[in-house]
Amino acid sequence: MEVAAAEEPARGGAGAVARSGAAGADTPPRSRAAGANAVAVDRATPSGRVVSRYRNAAPIWTDPAVDEVLPQLESAAVLAAVRSATVGMPVERAACAPFTHGRWAFSHNGAIPNWRETLTALAAKFDSPSLLEAESLTDSAALWVILWGLLETDAIDTSTALRQVATAVLEHSPTARLNLLLSDGETLWATTRYHSLSVLVTDSVAVLSSEPYDDDPRWRAIGDRQLVVAGPGQLTVEPLDIEMGRATS
Repeated sequence: MEVAAAEEPARGGAGAVARSGAAGADTPPRSRAAGANAVAVDRATPSGRVVSRYRNAAPIWTDPAVDEVLPQLESAAVLAAVRSATVGMPVERAACAPFTHGRWAFSHNGAIPNWRETLTALAAKFDSPSLLEAESLTDSAALWVILWGLLETDAIDTSTALRQVATAVLEHSPTARLNLLLSDGETLWATTRYHSLSVLVTDSVAVLSSEPYDDDPRWRAIGDRQLVVAGPGQLTVEPLDIEMGRATS
């Protein structure tokens, strides 16, 4: 959806959908990942709710199996991402978001300069699991280890965990681009830092997307440095920096 220039941080794109019922044929087109490198869906099984994931380092439209598999899936929550890799980052399946852990699915649109030093410092700050658990040698994969480590503690709520991680990254790397997208299968969370984000919320569906996929007038553009929490019939937008005393309008 977007491309990376030489020596510039990657610009990708992501989107997530949460519905009050199963998302099937009437789901907005891009929420079904028609142009994504990867997609995660939350679905019910006899043993409980699970996150299923499709990932491909190649463009999704080059894989004929997609037409045979993805249309059969129904879900109340979908998170999809298009990856345009930062120069120097590995181009491989394991580097493609969404990253998952338990009921969580996560995507990062952006880049963290000097990410090894920055995220090593953050891992120490938050007493995170070993960054060797990251699926790939990328900033996004390592950042996810730190975030899910916080989410697993249950000591803080999800919004606080996202805010603390994002603000800590920006303290160490002020030019980091941090559009983060997170879902537990029911609620959607996002942060904005540099890249665009739009939100569409109705009584039955909530959609977060890097850009609107149609001309529906209900789309709302989200400003920079914001924390977004969304679900069907609910939307909260707060300054990302509120805990640091630098709240913006």
